[in-house]
Amino acid sequence: MNRTKSICAWIVFPPLVLGVGLWWGGSAALDGRGFVGPNSALAQGHQHPPSAEKGKPPSAPQAAKPEPLPPAAPPVEIPPDKQKLIGLKTTAAGYQSLAKTIRTVGRIEIDERKQAFINAKVEGWIEKLYINATGATVKQGQPIAEIYSPELLATQQELLNMLRWKKSLKGEGFGALLTQDAEAILEAARQRLRLWDISEDQIRRIEETGQPVRALTLYSPVSGQVMQKMAIQGMKVMAGEKLLEVVDLSTVWVAADIYESELPLIKVGDRAQVRLSYFPGQDYSAVIDFIYPTLSAESRTARARFTLPNPQGKLKPQMFGQVEIKINLGRRLAVPEDAVLDTGTRQIVYVDKGEGNFEPREVTAGLRAEKWVEILKGVKPGEKVASSANFLIDSEAKLKGIAPRTNQ
Repeated sequence: MNRTKSICAWIVFPPLVLGVGLWWGGSAALDGRGFVGPNSALAQGHQHPPSAEKGKPPSAPQAAKPEPLPPAAPPVEIPPDKQKLIGLKTTAAGYQSLAKTIRTVGRIEIDERKQAFINAKVEGWIEKLYINATGATVKQGQPIAEIYSPELLATQQELLNMLRWKKSLKGEGFGALLTQDAEAILEAARQRLRLWDISEDQIRRIEETGQPVRALTLYSPVSGQVMQKMAIQGMKVMAGEKLLEVVDLSTVWVAADIYESELPLIKVGDRAQVRLSYFPGQDYSAVIDFIYPTLSAESRTARARFTLPNPQGKLKPQMFGQVEIKINLGRRLAVPEDAVLDTGTRQIVYVDKGEGNFEPREVTAGLRAEKWVEILKGVKPGEKVASSANFLIDSEAKLKGIAPRTNQ
């Protein structure tokens, strides 16, 4: 009996285990007949790709079709009677001769090319000062100060001693050689006095009188107005110390601030008009002679420089004036400035399509000049755009959910 039960268990147990395993793994791997189907993972592991079939080459991948352009935005309908009511006007886009006027503020400054410092080239004391006030006018060759210097006095004495020795020598034999040496030393003493800004007249007077001069006079090498006076009578000066700052104001500079966005429009040689409130009704014509290569970090402006003649001295440093630079931009496709709505991220115009329909269109704007805006992309010549009341059209478009097509 026990043997019969064991034989039955071995007959029933394997089919039972197989059934439980199939139920646990799911029936997706079996077809309706209980076999592995052709679409199952097990069957696919033994199938060959279609390209490996005999006599059939692998199929080439199809090229992607280009995406169609987005459709034009639906128009905004504004009946003619409402157009008159809101004061709507249209203007045709066309080529215009554009000109831009840059208006800015200019400051009068000194011409740095005519600025000079007068200094002492030898150590000494100022015993007499001829120019004793800031703002005084100095002419070239005018005496400035008398300086006593031990070095100047010793050099004068050396000059006179060599002059006497030269006169005592005979011009024959060995005396001729000594005369040449004395002349060389004598010329060296003269040159030393010249380098200390001692004039030729003073050197000649020293040689003629045979007596050294206690205080020698310094003369101005330039003409102009004294802008700074550091010298004081009786003070000690060192070699290289500045005594006066002299500026020739016969010509002055006008420095005008140009915004960063306007810099590409100007160049050296452009003409401008300068007006000062101190002289109403009088215009000064000037030409840009230099554009500074740096930009102000605070104001985001660069300086353009003009040179103005100032023979009568009316123009004084640190005066302010109005500067106007007229730039000819040539002929460009443009629409009125009021026709372009600037949202901050894009520019939009409303094109008149006729019968009271206005199409919103995104455009690429260029230069702005004298109430006109250059159009680089988005509008063709001859197309009419709304040049007034376009804010009302834009409000109507937003109420209806109409948005302009992105400019391609």
